[in-house]
Amino acid sequence: MGLDALPRPVAVVVGAGGVLGAAHVGVGHALEQRGFRPDMIIGTSVGALNGAIAAAHPDRAAPWLEHVWTELRRRDVYQLGFPSSRASIFTDRGLRRLIARAGLPSRIEELAVPFTAVAMDLVTGAPALLDHGDLESALLASAAIPGILPPVDREGRTLVDGGMTAYVPVLAAMRAGAASVVVVPTGPESSPLPATTPPRRAGAIAARVGLVLMHRQIERDLREVSRRLPTVVLPTGTDVWPAPWDFRHSRRLIDAAATTAGRFIDGLRVSGPGLYRAEEAPAEPAATERDPGAPTVTRWPSNLTAARAGL
Repeated sequence: MGLDALPRPVAVVVGAGGVLGAAHVGVGHALEQRGFRPDMIIGTSVGALNGAIAAAHPDRAAPWLEHVWTELRRRDVYQLGFPSSRASIFTDRGLRRLIARAGLPSRIEELAVPFTAVAMDLVTGAPALLDHGDLESALLASAAIPGILPPVDREGRTLVDGGMTAYVPVLAAMRAGAASVVVVPTGPESSPLPATTPPRRAGAIAARVGLVLMHRQIERDLREVSRRLPTVVLPTGTDVWPAPWDFRHSRRLIDAAATTAGRFIDGLRVSGPGLYRAEEAPAEPAATERDPGAPTVTRWPSNLTAARAGL
């Protein structure tokens, strides 16, 4: 009773993570290779970009995304504007070019799979669920990292990156009518918090607080949804992540996610509402590959199974 046993409609929820979104592509390979097709896709930030492409080209998005991600460089996304803007450091010209190359329709309603991009209303702080209308502006709004990329004015609201309020938008999936959820997360925010000595430097303290707050938001939302729906969290196979502006690790992130998510899916057993996620890594993993400057990638044992959390 694996993914095929999930009650319909089933939503794929694609989380935020910037450059870490390369891991989404590996998970997409695992899902496509097993013939899985969702009834709806909900995405935040980079998850909205990847999710929209998957919604436009179901069953064949992963190979195209893999090509894009392995060729992508920082200057393709983060481009300085002239004259400079008071609203952001970079312009959204790079993102507009990427969206234009993806072969997407002009409106959200024209996608092959129902799709929602999640942004945040800058005035109220509430999530903005963008499930109709202009697709380009919805994707730009969902990915508008505050201070880094410009806010988007849409339908009378000023919108910014949805990861600020829904890093993993499972609540939006439940509100959209999903009967079960498959989560494609990324980044340290979605993993168990590592034990650490309390930092002493200002930057490290701020980073730790941000990580803790985001982790608590994700866990709170997962537990709320999993009390009512089967909620499957797919692993990515990466325990040390690159810097959010470093695109050089895309190949490694894709390969690790494809292998680890595939093994997890093959061992998955679903038996009703609950939170289904990978067990903790063993003390001595089967194999760990490293090269200088690359993230650690753990190859999990072949007998990896899903753990159902008691709620």
